[in-house]
Amino acid sequence: MSRIHDALKKAAEERASQSPASPAQTFVDVTEGISRFAPARTEVGTAPKNGTGNAVKQPSVRFEQLLKRCAHPKWTLDPARSVFGGTDSKKFGAEPFRTLRSRLSQIAATRVLKRIVITSSVPAEGKTFVAANLAQSIIRQPDRRVLLIDADLRASRLHVALGAPSTPGLTDYLRGEVDEYAIIQSGPDENLCFIPGGNEVSNPSELLPSDRMRHLLDVVTPMFDFVILDSPPATPVHDPIVLADLCDGVLFVVRAGTTDFEVAERAVAEFREKNLLGVVLNGAEQGAAYGEYYNHYTGR
Repeated sequence: MSRIHDALKKAAEERASQSPASPAQTFVDVTEGISRFAPARTEVGTAPKNGTGNAVKQPSVRFEQLLKRCAHPKWTLDPARSVFGGTDSKKFGAEPFRTLRSRLSQIAATRVLKRIVITSSVPAEGKTFVAANLAQSIIRQPDRRVLLIDADLRASRLHVALGAPSTPGLTDYLRGEVDEYAIIQSGPDENLCFIPGGNEVSNPSELLPSDRMRHLLDVVTPMFDFVILDSPPATPVHDPIVLADLCDGVLFVVRAGTTDFEVAERAVAEFREKNLLGVVLNGAEQGAAYGEYYNHYTGR
């Protein structure tokens, strides 16, 4: 956990060094604490297992059949929320997501890593931004498929980043009002699919641990290389812990210059027995402390 502790300390140092008049921060600059070589969890020849320890069920339909049955609405990607939007392939912030993608792929080569929960300690640390851009980074590799799920049923925002419809979505499925295919959207790149949060509900903490949630993940997981779930922050509610029990790993987002070290450390401690993968440091200023390598690499 020393790398994770160091990442949290860096965020705290950024916070302490900034004055109220500091300029606005850039987006993701550095990823820290991501395990490069995690120990294998399954033996050769055994059925793949998910975060619950249960074998991942094979899909009842093929991915091609899913594309035929799911929704195909028009998406309008928000360039302000995407480091891959527009025509500038050297846009600042894209390279750190490629690094994060690479580190996750290293872990996936040694153990089952298909379902990833992304959370933070408090709101406004950038977890939704990280989820959306990590998915876009992964699908830029050949033959990679990603399913993004907005599991923040209290404040769904992923549809805004993608410019996608917000309903029907996960809440509607969990309440038994629609089936899986009604809530899955296929974007302009067919290898990126999305399940929005859906209509507002008063009992999200009761819906997430349901059998329908487990069934949904078991059905969709074999069709994708990664299933990325954007969850609520960990400090206010218990939902991320519930989702972590259903998944293979957890990414924790902290925002440089904003996240309180002690609050983040307490929140991270909740996931130490939940396959915590590491910490993503978001919003670091563009400078030598975090961005010198990436600035040079991307030509900024």
